[in-house]
Formats: sequence, structure tokens, C-alpha cells
Amino acid sequence: MSIIKAEYIWIDGTEPTPLLRSKTRMLEASLIEKVLGAITGVAALPHWGFDGSSTNQATGDDSDCQLFPVFACRDPLRGGDNLLVLCEVVTHGGTPHPTNTRRATQEIEDRTKGSNLDCWYGFEQEYTMMKDGYPLGFPEGGYPGPQGPYYCGVGAEYIFGREIVEEHMTACIKAGLKISGINAEVMPGQWEFQIGPAGLTESGDHMYMARYLLGRIAETYGVDISYDAKPAKGDWNGAGCHTNFSTKAMREDGGLKVIHDYLGKLGQPDRITLHLAHYGAGLEDRLTGEHETASYKEFKYGVSDRGASVRIPMQTDLDGKGYLEDRRPCANIDPYTVARLLAEVAE
Repeated sequence: MSIIKAEYIWIDGTEPTPLLRSKTRMLEASLIEKVLGAITGVAALPHWGFDGSSTNQATGDDSDCQLFPVFACRDPLRGGDNLLVLCEVVTHGGTPHPTNTRRATQEIEDRTKGSNLDCWYGFEQEYTMMKDGYPLGFPEGGYPGPQGPYYCGVGAEYIFGREIVEEHMTACIKAGLKISGINAEVMPGQWEFQIGPAGLTESGDHMYMARYLLGRIAETYGVDISYDAKPAKGDWNGAGCHTNFSTKAMREDGGLKVIHDYLGKLGQPDRITLHLAHYGAGLEDRLTGEHETASYKEFKYGVSDRGASVRIPMQTDLDGKGYLEDRRPCANIDPYTVARLLAEVAE
């Protein structure tokens, strides 16, 4: 009997920012055609379980949690027919665990399926490579030269960790993830990858899988991946996850008016409070009004304005249709929750 390895991946209950966990299961190779051949899809994969008391998701006297596969792709690290399997965490009887934010996003997707909503997302995931407690490229106990030459830079004086970035990009492509680009960011050791355009749950599925691959690849270099909102104190950019969003109406003729109407709703006080509560730990340290941010204490939007809460891209303004960019989400957001919140404003 031929065997494949399936890496079951889930989101744990660590606070304030959950971690990814994973473990390996051996499965019959015959499953690969069912899972990836669109015969039965991910439903062909068996459920599994884990000790929730070791992941901040249960107590020792009732520790069993279940893993329900929801998305699978080829494993570009092990190669062959091996799989990466993203799972939801559920409790007894299939009840979503409180840490399972995907289920609520799936519900809004199911509710709006076939409607004119048709949300698209593009996540710009910034992250910082850390070595021995310092961003890669920072001299131990000191600081490199000021910001300026590092963004999209070239050369060993300015760029650190490119080999990890290239390996990660290739792995995402091999896995079939919707990665659409990468670039070096404003601070040394800081990079970004983009996921999208993708749908409501799809964007979160691909984001978490890309985060998993990045963490695994960085392991082999002895480098840690930080999604902290402000990884280096002082005159350095924080790390965000700017979120590009559009509905079908925004992408069609007359869409610019739809965008302005949407932003009027997004800027309501109760909506601002709700979103900021889910836009990532350390948000107050990052959204200061400096370093290409608007202060978390205000809400403003503008065309081409990277100092705004929400940017309307220049091309969207010129075309009269397109998308908007919410610049407030931090690098450590839960993409499922952010996607759901933005969709709910448009419902």
C-alpha cells in the first residue's frame, strides 16, 4: 500500500495573537485523486484530533478537540503527492471552537452566494525576519542606517533574507496558492507578500497556508518570522496587512460612487470601534499618524493617500471604479475576521 504524508494545520488559542500548529498523518495515496482531482475534494480527508490543553484551546479534564479539513493543497516542501491540510477546530458534535473564526466567515459566504456582493480581497502581508531577538540586518545592540534605501532595495548593504523570500514565493506557487507578488519593505529585514485577488474564505485559507510555509522555510535558516505590529521601537515603520477590498458593484461602471457610499458606512463610530478591536494586537503602537499611517484616533480616506485610514488607489479614481485599501489592519490580523467585517459593511 502506497502512503502519503498529510500535514494537518490549525490555528491555536494563544492570545493576543494565535499561532499555527501542525502534525503529520499517514494516509493511503489513493486519496490524492479524490482530494485534488475535484471528485469529492477535501471532504475525502478524515477528521482528526489533538490535545487542546496544550494549545490553549481546552482544559486537561476535557482536552479533546477535533480537526475538520477545509482546504488542501500539494506540499511543496515534501514534494510528491504529499499534502498540506488546513483545518477548522471543533468541539463535541462538530460545534465550532471559540477560536474557529473561519466558520462565521463561511456562513456569510454561504448566505451571499449567488448575490451581487461577490467580495474580492487582496491581503498585503508584511512581516519581519528576526535573528537572536533583532530584525535581520540590525547589528546586535545597535541600529542600521535610517530608513530610505531598504524599500524594494537591491544589494547586500540594504537587503537581508532574500533567499528565504524567494524560496517562500516558489513554494506558494508550487502549492497553487494565490500569491501575487513580493517586495522588500521599508525597514531592514522586513518583507511583504501579497495574496489575492481571492474570495471570502479563500483569501484566509491561502493566507494561513502561505504563513505556514513561510514559518517552515524560515526554520531551516534559523530565522523567526514576526508579525508584530511594531517589531522595532523608534523611527521605524510598523508591520501591517493592508487589505484591498471590492464588491461587484465597486468593480463595475459607477463603482467609485459605491466606494464613497461604502466608506461613509465604514467611517461610522460604532463600525470604527468594531473594526479596530479586530485589526490586530499592538495597533495603537503602529497607527500613530506617522510612518505612513493615520492615527487610530481618527478616520479619514483619500485618493493616493498613504497617510489615510483608507486609500482610494489613483487608478480607481481615474477609472471611476475598482477597489479600496483599508490600511489599518496590522500584520498579525486574523484574515477571516477582517474579510467578514468588510463584507458585512457591504451587505
